[in-house]
Amino acid sequence: MRAFILTGPFEGSVQEVPVPVAAAGEAVIDVERVGVCGTDVEFYTGEMAYLAEGHAWYPMRLGHEWSGRVVAVGEGVDPAWNGRRVMGDTMLGDGTCRRCLRGHQHVCEKRQEVGVRGDRPGALAEQIAVPVSSLHCLPDSVDATLGALVEPGGNSLRAVQAAELTPEDRLLILGPGTIGLLAAMFARATGAEVHLMGRSERSLSFARSLGFENSWSEDSLPDLPFDAVIDASNAVHLPARAVDLVEPAGRVVHVGLAGAPSLIDTRKLALKDVTAVGVLSASPGLDDTIRAYAEGVVDPRPLVAATVAIDRTAATLAGERPDEAGPGPKIHVDPRLG
Repeated sequence: MRAFILTGPFEGSVQEVPVPVAAAGEAVIDVERVGVCGTDVEFYTGEMAYLAEGHAWYPMRLGHEWSGRVVAVGEGVDPAWNGRRVMGDTMLGDGTCRRCLRGHQHVCEKRQEVGVRGDRPGALAEQIAVPVSSLHCLPDSVDATLGALVEPGGNSLRAVQAAELTPEDRLLILGPGTIGLLAAMFARATGAEVHLMGRSERSLSFARSLGFENSWSEDSLPDLPFDAVIDASNAVHLPARAVDLVEPAGRVVHVGLAGAPSLIDTRKLALKDVTAVGVLSASPGLDDTIRAYAEGVVDPRPLVAATVAIDRTAATLAGERPDEAGPGPKIHVDPRLG
């Protein structure tokens, strides 16, 4: 079968690889859609911290935002899984450690991350094999595009949940990329007043086109009290800025990751009585995200600018956008095309 293999920084191609076979407890899925995200780009450029830390290595197969249909199951798996439309959790704990047994497999020290960490190949291929325990079924109302947006949506939903918003609150989101815009959609559904801050006029204009009129540059941000701030950016200075901007007794949620250490003055946290929360993974929010998509609470499909064939993966990772691409920040790959 065809798969996109990253062999080094700025080096990757579509190759023929063996068809996966479902081991005991696993399923094989025909991949229908894969999202390309900032983590994938960091692997492409060689800047991803996991490479330096020994958690990931080349060659590797990316793809952790995906959806598809089960076509085979391994020993011990209920055959009823065959034919089900699914998406999969990225985080695969060892299932035996204290964290896993307490329901926190997404922070298991020995975890694999599909297409990210360890030797678990990702979904940038015609098929993928994963443990059935990581699968989440998709209802008919959640199409392939929405299915591949569940994983980033779960991160964003958890960030909004951590902000503990009420309809009387004003929220500021730093970074109007995919995660920030998804968080804005979930936050709007709570009734809170949503503001976004970004760098490029293009991204801010797109946010306004989605109904988020309160979209600002850092220089034009109005002097307003923000009850919660979600940092969904990769800017080194913004985690500290979030603490500066939030109201005393407010909440700051960090879901973005900078490429270098970002420092926060904990004296400000204490003196302002601010609660700071970190969000690593979508895992605890996947089912709620699927439900929100199925019920139409949010519709993130406008975020997908284009869907390309797998042989366009390298160009996509390099930042090229198809001529036919819309204004959204997300590019999807359909391995069945071309």
